[in-house]
Parts: sequence; C-alpha cells; structure tokens
Amino acid sequence: MAADMKPAVIYDMGGKFDKSFNEGVYNGVKKFTDETGIEVMEFEVTNETQREQAMRRMAERGATIVLGVGFAQADAIAKVAAEFPDTKFSIIDVSWLDAPNLRQYAFKEHEGSYIVGVAAAKASKTGKVGFVGGMDIGLIRRFACGYVGGVKSINANAEVYQNMTGTTPSAWNDPGKGAELTQSQIDRGADVIYHAAGGTGTGVIQAAADAGKLAIGVDSNQNGMAPGSVLTSMLKRVDVAAYETFMDSKNGNFSSGVRVLGLAEGGVDWALDENNASLVTVDMKDAVAAARADIVSGKVVVHDYFSNESCPY
Repeated sequence: MAADMKPAVIYDMGGKFDKSFNEGVYNGVKKFTDETGIEVMEFEVTNETQREQAMRRMAERGATIVLGVGFAQADAIAKVAAEFPDTKFSIIDVSWLDAPNLRQYAFKEHEGSYIVGVAAAKASKTGKVGFVGGMDIGLIRRFACGYVGGVKSINANAEVYQNMTGTTPSAWNDPGKGAELTQSQIDRGADVIYHAAGGTGTGVIQAAADAGKLAIGVDSNQNGMAPGSVLTSMLKRVDVAAYETFMDSKNGNFSSGVRVLGLAEGGVDWALDENNASLVTVDMKDAVAAARADIVSGKVVVHDYFSNESCPY
C-alpha cells in the first residue's frame, strides 16, 4: 500500500518556515519522510484564493492523503473532500466539519496557555504581563483567556495587557507591528509577554529580548530564537497531527472524525531545554506540574473561550 501512497500538505499563510505553526507541521512531515522515504507534495499558500485551487490540484495529481494546515482551509477542504470521495483528507485546527473521508484535529490551546501563564506569573517581578495575538479571532482569544487564567491562579491581582495585531490574515506575518505592541506593553510595566501570532511573534520575541524582558513562544519550541530571553514556549503538537495523519494513512489505519489533543493527550505542553534552563526555577516547575496535574485530573477546568465566546477574568 505504501508504494501507492502520495501524501500532500498545504501550508497556510506565513509559509512552512514561519518558526511557529506551519513549521511545527513541517517538522512532522519531515519526520514522516525521514522514516519512510516517502516524499510529500507541498504547497505554500501566499494568498487566500489559492487554498481551494491548490487542494484540488493535489487531488487531481493523484494525492491519496491531503493535509490542510489551519482553520482558514476549512471551507476549501470541505468542498474538495466532497468532490474527491476516494481521497483522504485531514485538517488541523478544525472540528466542525463532517465528511466520511476527513480527519480533523483540534487542540486544547487554553490548557497549554494556562500552564505558561502560571510560569509567567512566577517569573514576573512587576505583577504585569502581556499577550500579543495575531489575527483577532476566537481561536486566539482562546489562547489569551487560558493564559490569563493561569496568571491569575498564581497572582489574582496581576495585570495582563492584551493586544491583537490585526483583523486580516496579514496579522500573522507582521513582525514590526508585533515588536511595536510588545514595546507598548513593556512601557506599561509588562516584563513577560506571551505571543500567539505566527510569524508576527518573531517581532514580539526580538522586542522583549532587546528590552531585557522575557517572551513566551508558541506552537513550536521557540526558546532558541533568543536564548535566555524566552521563558518557555507553549508547544502545540501540530507535528504529531501531521506525522500521525500520514503514518496512519500509510499503515491503513486512517479514520475520519475529530481528534482533540490537550494536556492529558500530550497535545499541548511547555518547552524546557538548555536555552531556558537558567530562567526556570524549581518553584516554577513545581507550580506548572501542580497546575498540569489538576487540569489532567479535572480538578481545575480551564475556561474555554469557545464555550460562551467570552473570558471571565
């Protein structure tokens, strides 16, 4: 079966080397190719009109499994999956579609954001921390709200400044604006700034490092982007979703439906490595471990912005 397998991936805006979301997917794709020797057809979307076109072209070229990266590809994949019922499709960050040949991956970003919020509150000396989002959408508010919950669980009086970069997809790729928003939060006293902003986050991390403050990365492990200035990164294991999609397809284990990955499933986590070892105290590790255990056991339920389109903090 593997010999006939033709996998394809369509990366979204920002490109596969965005050091964030797309790159996490790329890491999973690369791992699959390294282990199996099977090449994956790739396309990087540079404007919104290309999604459906690229997906249909992959299917027409004989792709047996097509992976769409990001919620913005939902409409395209729903349409093309219906047109090619014998082709398998998979999409990351979508859970509301329904097709017999489609697998969907959703992540509990609010849980991962909560634990890095705990770390931020422990690291902050001013009691003021920040959040810079990319495009102002519910998914990013979900990150923000989880983060605020984690911060407040440690310091109820903490101030959390929040800014979104924009309201169009270009908000994912504007490092200059990311740096500007970060600087304005630092000017108000924030000393730890978490971003969920794709390529824009490179500006957030750089601005925090330049000001001698701490940043928190997202999606991929971004600790190495400014060693000693990135407190940690909220890992969203999109690499697992990509790798599993192709491996299951190769092994004949592909199934449709929705897979939801949170802390308990290893779908979200925080990053510890040599780049942030000097920043993470024992107290911080213990606090994060306690929060994680409480979330996994159900003792703490992290508020999900999607549950009522609001944040209680």
